[in-house]
Amino acid sequence: MNRRERAIATAELEMGLADFWHDVDTNWGRHAGEYYAPEAVYKSGKLNREGREAIQEFYSWREARGARVAVHGFSNFRAEFDGKGGATANWYMLLWAADGEAPLESTAPTRISRATETFRWDEGEERWLCTRRELENLFKGGQQLNFS
Repeated sequence: MNRRERAIATAELEMGLADFWHDVDTNWGRHAGEYYAPEAVYKSGKLNREGREAIQEFYSWREARGARVAVHGFSNFRAEFDGKGGATANWYMLLWAADGEAPLESTAPTRISRATETFRWDEGEERWLCTRRELENLFKGGQQLNFS
């Protein structure tokens, strides 16, 4: 993969991540599962979901809880490619979130996490699908989302 091909593939992955968080923050994550491969794993603190449907169920559960404002920002996105249709991306997530209706009192981020994701290129869908997301919480505070 030459430099230009890497830049395009990295931009595709980063664009997918931006679309994912936009859906989560503005549409309750109703399409969040589409970002993941059917066999995907999502781990973040106590949250451990296996499979696209289980991941989507988390966002449905979240919506059913009621009003919540969330802003997921990400930075320092970096991707490496294995030359066999796979990729690993690392980035940082900054989350501001609290139950209730906007506008809410401004605070420091609720969480700052280091993310590691793996992807595979899906020929049928002609796009990258996340096969694993793991968030390592580096900082936390404010109203944490409690789930079972």
